[in-house]
Amino acid sequence: MAKTLYQKIVDSHTVKVIDSNTVLLYCDIHFANEYTSPQAFAGLIERKIDVLSPDSHLCVVDHIIPTHDETPRRIYDEASLIQAQTLESNCKRFGIAAFYGPNNPLQGIEHVVMEEQGLVRPGMVVICGDSHTTTHGAIGALGFGIGTSEIEHILATQTLVYRMAGTMRITINGKLTAEASAKDLVLAVLRKISARGALGLVVEYTGEAVQTLSVEERMVLCNLTVEAGARGAIVAPDEKSLQWVFDHAKNLSTSDQEAMRAYVKELYSDPQAHFDKEVSLDASAVKPMVTWGTSPDQAIGFDEKIPSPDSFCDPVAKEAAQRALHYQDLKAGDFIRKTPIQHVFIGSCTNSRLCDLEAAARVLKGRHVAPGVRAQVVPGSMLIRRQAEELGLDKIFKDAGFEWRKSGCSLCLAMNDDILEAGVRCASTTNRNFEGRQGRGSHTHLVSPETAAASAVMGYLCPKSELE
Repeated sequence: MAKTLYQKIVDSHTVKVIDSNTVLLYCDIHFANEYTSPQAFAGLIERKIDVLSPDSHLCVVDHIIPTHDETPRRIYDEASLIQAQTLESNCKRFGIAAFYGPNNPLQGIEHVVMEEQGLVRPGMVVICGDSHTTTHGAIGALGFGIGTSEIEHILATQTLVYRMAGTMRITINGKLTAEASAKDLVLAVLRKISARGALGLVVEYTGEAVQTLSVEERMVLCNLTVEAGARGAIVAPDEKSLQWVFDHAKNLSTSDQEAMRAYVKELYSDPQAHFDKEVSLDASAVKPMVTWGTSPDQAIGFDEKIPSPDSFCDPVAKEAAQRALHYQDLKAGDFIRKTPIQHVFIGSCTNSRLCDLEAAARVLKGRHVAPGVRAQVVPGSMLIRRQAEELGLDKIFKDAGFEWRKSGCSLCLAMNDDILEAGVRCASTTNRNFEGRQGRGSHTHLVSPETAAASAVMGYLCPKSELE
């Protein structure tokens, strides 16, 4: 019987079939942070259970860690320090050697660190207590987020009781224009299918445009797909995926590489495979996008007007639009272009990789942030920060008036003192624009790194073409 790539990966990792819709799934690698793992480790201690496979886990401090560039130590508040120390002590107790603490030169955002360390490979099952684990589908792996009780189960057994998902194929043909980015593309996808458009499904991205994307751009695509309710997002691995792993997994032998190359030839959806849902999109029609509401699917191009709630047939979407406009203090029928902003944030597991910083720096070079705008850039890892500094990107950002920060989740979810005050409007490269996500009463607009940089220079929401 013809199978999808998703089905092939699940089948190859099924330890036991529990019922027609549930399996016991073997998980290749799990990574944890200081924010969602403490209760899981505490459960093991209480039940006097060991971690079955310590080498199959990586733990990193990323959520609660401050990102200030000039501080005597990375973590300076008591509560956050306790969380970091608790994770370190749990790793030592259970023999987990891969711990990237606050002062580790490899510290960074978990979804960035995993790939840059070459730990995610095509065909793997990758899990974490964070919804944006879908990011790792860009390599051709099945990645998804889990809850605390499931983390405990993974630590103890390296398996997960897994309910099968439905399938969805999104075919993106054409090619992105020079003015559009992968972030614009995925915002266009979310708008097309809605915040519930992939609910309970694993999405496979195919088509000419997807094949053209770099691995980092595919990460952006897979990262944000969870905002449509998806349980996973995946791109069939190709030569780009293999080269990424070979470049980052320094310990792979020649025979390892040959075996991986042979295995990747099996990782594709059969031509006659059935998908529960099919959607298509033309990448060449995608323009720079910006969110106007409080859900990532509430997005428009800069040449479009903010939609009226009455334009939505779905009563849930209509009500959501009404509430979003009220919260964001915007009016239907207006153009969002030139809406004044007070803050710009470039970072998060969506857009903090070296290519993202390079894209923003190209826009900022020789320019300066507008008066009244505070701008911050937070590299996805300390390794990326060092790479950016070697290229002189830090100087470009600093000369432009940006704060050059250390790595961490930071303003993506308003941790530590990286919080916006009520009423502050922010152009952000993050993945969620929910009410209060970056601070109670603040206004978040999701954009690409290029749009964020251009908006910082102009002092209002606009695409990079505005600078021309």
